[in-house]
Amino acid sequence: MTAVESRPAGVTGATHAHRPFGARVGAFVALTKPRIIELLLITTVPVMFLAQRGVPDPLLVLAVVVGGYLSAGGANALNMYIDRDIDAVMSRTERRPLVTGMVSPREALLFGIARAIGSTLWLGLLVNWLSSALALTALLFYVFVYTLGLKRRTAQNIVWGGIAGCMPVFVGWAAVDNSVSWSALVLFLVIFFWTPPHYWPLSMKVKDDYAKAGVPMLPVIKGNLAVAKQIVAYSWVMVAVSLALWPLAGTSLLYPVAAVVLGAAWLKEAHGLYARAKAGVVGAKLKEMRLFHWSITYLTLLFVVIAVDPFLR
Repeated sequence: MTAVESRPAGVTGATHAHRPFGARVGAFVALTKPRIIELLLITTVPVMFLAQRGVPDPLLVLAVVVGGYLSAGGANALNMYIDRDIDAVMSRTERRPLVTGMVSPREALLFGIARAIGSTLWLGLLVNWLSSALALTALLFYVFVYTLGLKRRTAQNIVWGGIAGCMPVFVGWAAVDNSVSWSALVLFLVIFFWTPPHYWPLSMKVKDDYAKAGVPMLPVIKGNLAVAKQIVAYSWVMVAVSLALWPLAGTSLLYPVAAVVLGAAWLKEAHGLYARAKAGVVGAKLKEMRLFHWSITYLTLLFVVIAVDPFLR
């Protein structure tokens, strides 16, 4: 029997008699992984400012934000439904709603499907059908390609699975322009190359959890030094790609200056992690989470600049 099979989801869970309403509401919110959705919205709304070359219609922004939350939340709920067995054996996920029993598998499945359908109709009817189709593509890719197809089979899971997280830039651009531009493609690629060096430091931190659950994350398969090398490689490509937005979108000088400064800070952290891994540092002294936390700050600040830049031209 494998580690995943040895502890079925829900064995430590709450019974129906011990599931208070407030806790149940919080559990359904937790199914949507709100912290991840914050990042998705950070990469959606600024792109709308760039596409509009100014302030987009506030009602349109609200419709996209609500639709994006419904879509991403549905994808995350379905992800938790599928992964409830491995979530039960990993320390960082053992308090998720399906593991504790606060939400049943059937409820999570129906909740995720309802949000998927609702978000598709919401975006299609209130925004446009291109943005709706792009959001639905991201949801289906995350559920079927990443969660069901890649996550448990290949160490490249987060590389290709991360495509789903790149789609919000297309959704934001399509919402304003009803098309997808080269500028949006550049930002898509920035997030594509950002995702592995963003997530791999976290997976380095919890690689024992992934090993216990039988998930072949790259640090489990290759070790810290090999992962650090790839982090450096992806980081350089990400910074280089980010600069391509300057000529394509015709930004002001603020954007390339910010991209260079933020990129340099990122590369300093990435090379620092590589140096520590090469020296054989392990445990807390590896400081892999410094890059993980900085990666969130990097993406947030870069996209804030993208939102501000149209007002400086």
